[in-house]
Amino acid sequence: MPQSGIVKYHVKLSYEVDGLVERADIIGAIFGQTEGLLGPEMNLNELQRVSKVGRIEVSARTTANTTAGDALIPMSTDIDTCALIAAGIESIDKVGPFDCKFTLEAIDDVRAAKKDDIVKRAKEIKQKWATKTVSEGESMLNDVHQGDSKKLTTYGPSKLTCSSGLADSNWVILVEGRADVINLLRAGYDNALAIEGAKIDESIKELCNSKETVVAFLDGDRAGGFILKELKSVVPIDYELRADNDVEVEELTPQRIDEILSPVAEEIKGGKPAPTLQNEDDKPLAEMAAKVFPNLNETLEAVALDGDNNEIFKVPISEVVSKLSTQSGIKYLLLDGIITQRLLEGAKNAGIECVVGHRVAKLSNSDGMTLKTFGDLGVA
Repeated sequence: MPQSGIVKYHVKLSYEVDGLVERADIIGAIFGQTEGLLGPEMNLNELQRVSKVGRIEVSARTTANTTAGDALIPMSTDIDTCALIAAGIESIDKVGPFDCKFTLEAIDDVRAAKKDDIVKRAKEIKQKWATKTVSEGESMLNDVHQGDSKKLTTYGPSKLTCSSGLADSNWVILVEGRADVINLLRAGYDNALAIEGAKIDESIKELCNSKETVVAFLDGDRAGGFILKELKSVVPIDYELRADNDVEVEELTPQRIDEILSPVAEEIKGGKPAPTLQNEDDKPLAEMAAKVFPNLNETLEAVALDGDNNEIFKVPISEVVSKLSTQSGIKYLLLDGIITQRLLEGAKNAGIECVVGHRVAKLSNSDGMTLKTFGDLGVA
């Protein structure tokens, strides 16, 4: 195959000739008897010239008065051209003066085989280097967070990793692992405790019973959902928070951590939740929320609807305030998260009448707007 050609397929044929012939005779028959059969652009000589067909390989086995063997044609055309060439070769019925028969055995996708080899090699690379990479990564993490490590300590007989400020705080943030505790320290939260496993340690239960407020802040993947379910079965959880979808808490930026945790922190410190204006009849709103909730819950997204409950947009919560500044005609805003002061201001500027979320932070200047939680509406 010329270097400019990339082999995509191997066209494999077998043949039988009622006479004694040489390999060169077979190749001559393939080129000669297909020439002009499929049009000039399909001549094998022309296809070889433009690097669409490679060097044809032929094997031959002879007996007393017959010849049989195989032919391999490497091709870089599409599958339709491969099939057409194969059909043309199958039409050959003579090699010299002797009758013959060509039969297509297979058209192999060479790229598929390469993909299998790549996957196999990737597994070997992973097996060889994974352990080294993890150990080096842990070492780098320790180096980067050396300053924060002085703020780390342990809790309970199982020596679970926690922040040094946990003992003096009236609330606790439960996270999955040590790296999560470190990342929360970077964001300024020094009251986190690592669960360190799906099985909830007895000391965690005792701690949570001693705190006024318990916050679960878990990864945004499927495993985080399983851990949250297990945690809720043994510990009273006041706030359920998740990292962004398919993102781990240890991967979040300090800014993003603060965006998720600060509304809860403000509510815990400030005391009272924001006032909620009552509709004369919440039933239509509840019915609308019930339809939206299944596809919104645990997505960390927000949905905007018009007065006829038609969807205007659906975006991640982190983008909703900027999105509101460019949209009009929105009547309802429903979000998988907490209604914050910043979001409230953006909603008022956009002329939104009603906002529904999981919780409402401590807010000011919420007059004139209906604020509801999915719990208020009986949806969650």
